[in-house]
Amino acid sequence: MKIKTIAITIVGLAVLAVGGIGFAIYWGDQDHTGVALNAPQGNPVVRAVPQDWPAAYKQRVAAKAAYIHDKQKAFDWFAIFPFSAEDGFPLILLKLLPEVAPDIWAGGEAFLSDVGLFHDPRAKNLPLPRGVGFSGIGRGDSSAMDYTSFTCAACHMGRVKGPKGEIIHIDGGVNAEFNINAFFVKLHQTFAALSQGSEGAASKKKITEAFLAALDKVTERSDTYFYENARYGDMVFDATYEQAQIALLRKDAAAHVGAFVDYTENFVAAFTTYLDKTYDNYQPQMLKGLPGMADATGVSSSHGYEGLAASELGKKLGREFLLPGSPGITDFMAVWEQNTRTARWDPSKKQLIDGGGQYNGNIPIPIYRNLAASMTLGLKGTDLRVAAFAAELLDGLPATPYPFEVDVDLARKGQALFAKNCAACHQPNNGRVYDTLGTDPSRAEVINTLLMAGARAEYLAVCNPETVLVLYNDPIKPCEKFDGVPLADREEMIMRPLSDQGGYNATALRGLWSTAPYLHNGSVPTLYHLLLPSERPAKFTKSSLTYDRKYGGYAWDSTDSGGYVFDSTEFHALNNRGHDKDLVEGNKSFKLDWSDDIPGAFALIEYLKTL
Repeated sequence: MKIKTIAITIVGLAVLAVGGIGFAIYWGDQDHTGVALNAPQGNPVVRAVPQDWPAAYKQRVAAKAAYIHDKQKAFDWFAIFPFSAEDGFPLILLKLLPEVAPDIWAGGEAFLSDVGLFHDPRAKNLPLPRGVGFSGIGRGDSSAMDYTSFTCAACHMGRVKGPKGEIIHIDGGVNAEFNINAFFVKLHQTFAALSQGSEGAASKKKITEAFLAALDKVTERSDTYFYENARYGDMVFDATYEQAQIALLRKDAAAHVGAFVDYTENFVAAFTTYLDKTYDNYQPQMLKGLPGMADATGVSSSHGYEGLAASELGKKLGREFLLPGSPGITDFMAVWEQNTRTARWDPSKKQLIDGGGQYNGNIPIPIYRNLAASMTLGLKGTDLRVAAFAAELLDGLPATPYPFEVDVDLARKGQALFAKNCAACHQPNNGRVYDTLGTDPSRAEVINTLLMAGARAEYLAVCNPETVLVLYNDPIKPCEKFDGVPLADREEMIMRPLSDQGGYNATALRGLWSTAPYLHNGSVPTLYHLLLPSERPAKFTKSSLTYDRKYGGYAWDSTDSGGYVFDSTEFHALNNRGHDKDLVEGNKSFKLDWSDDIPGAFALIEYLKTL
């Protein structure tokens, strides 16, 4: 495994990556320059409430299933193909973790459930849970080592318990269970335990011996332990395939284990430095991790910092200039129906308007948004096909519809309230940045000039106007044009100017019911608490799969249904302020605080469930 160490370019990968979704309405002063001020003109679009909700629900479920069926290859690349075809963690070593450290890692069907990943019955023929892919699935033979890395689905495929307790998969939604920080910390704990107090080469020797001893034991028990006779299309990962992979690992086990250890330890050390700089008095909790949340900027910039940390001067320079100075933690985002966020060219063809990406709209071109996500972990050989297929899938992927009963008459009342108070901002393709609602600005301030330069350079290194990619057996240039306009000599369009990133976009709210908790930092548990700010709890439960049908969110007032306790007062960037005061702009008023009209709030909640 070879991890990139070119610090300045890797640092820029943070811009999106794990982003988040929230109910982010921001009405701001028009004090930014450029594309972010452009908002849709004319009458707002307001989605009507269906007359027969059960029938409409079935139709939407069928439409989503048909869409995925038609885009099955793109869906597979989104869900099961790894970010890199030639780098990551060897599959054999990854699946040996429960054997070498059973007190740290769950085994069997529960493998990686301890970091919030799960098995999807729609992919029952694969040996890894949703969110983890391996390189052999794209290669189709055993000629090279199989590496694993995360897939888009790790963050963007969630779950909810339906009306009868059944699990409904929220494709393109939010995996509120996934804890990326815990994954790396548990690896660090594993290596510490296996090294038995030794250091340096002696430590790696003990760790290698532990993995090889575990390998001997599992191969005595089964000849299909690692791949489980997996199948994908015409490919069969049987005992013969597995034996060939084991031979490749044994051939150079010390090097493979050593690279695994180095990547993990260097990242944890660099990320800890970032936390010391930016998360004052909150470092232990950040290392522990917050399921459903991440600081993608910190993750990717920490990988860049590794390249400078070999010298004291490098450490100092990297800490001050490469690691962000503002916390970028957010909830993961829902990424469906990206066509409601896609920008377009203005009449001069010189600016991108009416669209955005991430919370603050900073990457307006879809393939670069996806590329930013897949490059976050700093792996060599980023597979551009993941970003390209994801752009195809997500452009029109329907949001998962609300699976419970809807009071249609109440929802119609809410529709009128939405049209009056919400629709002007929450329009498809609204590229405007809103910055004065009182929500914590940290995520919007996280990118600096150096990170911008690094991001642009890194994205162009992977996909520039001359890059050729083969999709569906046809060679294409996925970054040659956007919306029919050549991108050559328009590198600045990859990311918007810093002056346009100082706030947050308002989205079209498709599938809003499933994206709780709300605001970009996930600090408000339900739609009810969003609309009645005086009742927002400082502490509540996150990551439960049980839905609160009354308040519009997940079970938030007890851990009996699972989840963990989230405290919005523990760190400034997690505070639950914002979207809490009525606004007046010109001759139009917008009601944001519904404390004096609770029936109206419930009507609005009922309508929002139908989006």
